[in-house]
Amino acid sequence: MLPNPTPTSMTALVQPAYGLPDVLQVAEVAVPALRDDGVLVRVVASSLNKGDWHLLTGTPYLVRLMGYGVQKPTRPIPGMAVAGRVESVGAKVTAFKPGDEVFGEINRGGFAEYVCVGEKELARKPAGVSFEDAATIPVAGTTALQGLRDAGKLQRGQSVLIHGASGGVGSFAVQLAKSLGAEVTAVCSAANVDFVRSLGADHVIDYKTEDFAVGGRRYDVIFDLIGDHPLAALRGALTEKGRLVACAGGAENNWFGPMFGMLMGVVSNTFNEQKFVPLANVPNAADLATVAGMFEAGSLKSVIDKRLTLVEVPAAMRVLGQGRARGKSVVTL
Repeated sequence: MLPNPTPTSMTALVQPAYGLPDVLQVAEVAVPALRDDGVLVRVVASSLNKGDWHLLTGTPYLVRLMGYGVQKPTRPIPGMAVAGRVESVGAKVTAFKPGDEVFGEINRGGFAEYVCVGEKELARKPAGVSFEDAATIPVAGTTALQGLRDAGKLQRGQSVLIHGASGGVGSFAVQLAKSLGAEVTAVCSAANVDFVRSLGADHVIDYKTEDFAVGGRRYDVIFDLIGDHPLAALRGALTEKGRLVACAGGAENNWFGPMFGMLMGVVSNTFNEQKFVPLANVPNAADLATVAGMFEAGSLKSVIDKRLTLVEVPAAMRVLGQGRARGKSVVTL
C-alpha cells in the first residue's frame, strides 16, 4: 500500500502583525514547500518559550532587524520548539529519512501541523522520550544546560542560586544543578515553593518576603533568569570568584532589551575576579541529545503545566508575557 500523500494545506497559528496575543489566529495555510536541504516534519507537539513572546510583540525592536520583519513578521507562524515525525526529506539531506522521530529548536513555524527546517536544527528523539517531553527540551532545556555547565562552569559541591526557578528554563535548571552535584537555592513565589522543592531544590526563597541579594549568603554561581536586581547587588551575593550567568539585564528598553545591561556586566569584569557571563541559547543537536539522554536515564523530567490546542495558545502566551508561567506549556497537534 502506498503511503498517504502529504496534504497541500494545514492548520496553523498565524501572526499577521506584531502585537499582543489577540493578533494570533488559527487559519488554514499552505504546507511549506520542501527545500533540497530541508526536512518536512509533521509536528506532534511543540512548546511555548519566552522568545515566542518577544517575536509576538516585536520587542525589543532590534529583533525586527534580525530578519524577522520591520513592520510585520516575515515568518508569520510562531513556535520555536517542536517534536514530530519526518514526512519527507530534500535531495541533499542525509541525516534523516521519512518516519524518523525527531525534535529540535527551529527559527519559527512550530505552531502548525507541518514545518520545513534544516537537518542541523534537528536531533533524533530517543524512543524512551515522549513527543510532549521532547518538545520541552529545545530552548528551555538546552538554555539551562548551557547556562549551568558552560557559562556557569558549575562543579560538584558548589552552591548555585537560580532566580526564576519555577519557569520553563528554571525548572530544568534546578534539576540539572542537582544532577551536577550542586547545592541548589531556588527563588520563586510562595505559590511555587513546594513545586521547586519537588524538583530537588535544597533551599527555597520566596522573593516576595525575602531578598536573596541582602541575606548575607554567597553563592558560587547565580543563574539569573529575571533581571530585576542591580548588577552590584548580584555581585554582592557571589563568592569572591563566583560566576553570574544572566539572560536578563536589569532595566530593559523597547529598542535593545537587555543588551545594554549585558554590556555593562561584561565591562565590569575588568575590575572583578567575579565573572559576569551573558547567556544566549545556542541551538545544537549535541546538547539536545545530552538533555534527552538525561530524560531516558531518569535524572531529568519535564514539568508540563498546561497541554494546549492551537486555539488556546493566545491565552497561554499572555500568561507567559506576564512572567507567570510555571514549568512548560505544550501544544499538541
